[in-house]
Amino acid sequence: MKVSRIAAAGALAGATVLVLSGPAFAHVSVSAEGTAAKGGYATVNFKVPNERDNASTTKLEVSFPTDHPLASVMPEPVAGWTVKVTKSKLATPVELHGEKISEAVSKVTWTAAGKGIEPGFFQKFPLSIGQLPEDADELVFKALQTYSNKEVVRWIEVQADGAEEPDNPAPVLALSAATGDHHGGSATEETEAAASAEPAAKTTTTAAEPADSGDTTARVLGVVGIVVGVAGVAFGVLAGRRRTAA
Repeated sequence: MKVSRIAAAGALAGATVLVLSGPAFAHVSVSAEGTAAKGGYATVNFKVPNERDNASTTKLEVSFPTDHPLASVMPEPVAGWTVKVTKSKLATPVELHGEKISEAVSKVTWTAAGKGIEPGFFQKFPLSIGQLPEDADELVFKALQTYSNKEVVRWIEVQADGAEEPDNPAPVLALSAATGDHHGGSATEETEAAASAEPAAKTTTTAAEPADSGDTTARVLGVVGIVVGVAGVAFGVLAGRRRTAA
């Protein structure tokens, strides 16, 4: 009885933790594939979960920072979605990497051509962006998530230093230190892939050894079992003959 009560209490506590922590993972977020190095280019993904049980997400609008404008933004096609990149004139031209920039990408909009992101699912929206600023540690993007029931969730709140995360935080991309080649995530991904290839192969080989040993052990035990079984049958037959003879 005590064990049952402890198990029930543990299950209830676990469920409570999941319920309380769920919303923290449910907001629209942005992350880099590899790293997003200052002064370079990076491929980033906007991850959009569906938070509703009775509606699908049909549109995502991402506004780009005006304090650190990005001149190059290239979307990757996403099946079932159309995408539009909007550029706007800057109020004051800025100099980026030795060039005067008078316009930059101000917004990217994805619109569902079908059902969109249905309840219980999420979708990633990839972009290649650059060049990233050299004088910032992060970029803040503000996003609007529209549902099929016309509800709009505004992920636009910027978290203040030392404060708790707001209810509707804006997606934030952390920038890493500048690299010599200024290629950001692409170069890092290739390096990481090459470095991890050999260890991965070794792990596979090592993992196969216990499987072979286990298989051999199973065969030996099987043979022993058969021998024991035959011996038992023979003993039974002999015992029966002795009883008959008696």
